Amino acid sequence: MNKGDSAAARFQKERDELNEIVLKYAGKNLKRFYSLDSAVYRDGALPAKTKELLGFTASLVLRCDDCILYHTIRCFEEGASSQEFEEAVTIGLAVGGSITIPHIRRAMKNWQELQEHGTQGTV
Repeated sequence: MNKGDSAAARFQKERDELNEIVLKYAGKNLKRFYSLDSAVYRDGALPAKTKELLGFTASLVLRCDDCILYHTIRCFEEGASSQEFEEAVTIGLAVGGSITIPHIRRAMKNWQELQEHGTQGTV
């Protein structure tokens, strides 16, 4: 597989395009939310890596595929180990139940792609 064809690269390209459209029409409140969403994942009392793992777990429980992929990429970029990622998956499974298993399968496939090919400038 070409690195540019990874799920992470395809996701980022579409995400960027869609965000441009959203922000073209966004009012003050939507722009504030986008800013808040970005700010809460920066280093603070909790390191960014921990916050991304939390974001991943919450996304898994909520079964939001775009969110799961986004936070999978960010966990990788923040240096989460495979063991840390697997523990976040397990917490999501414990909280979300067996209905999260299809999402776990896709997340682990994407994690494996990231391990093999990196992010190619995503997110």
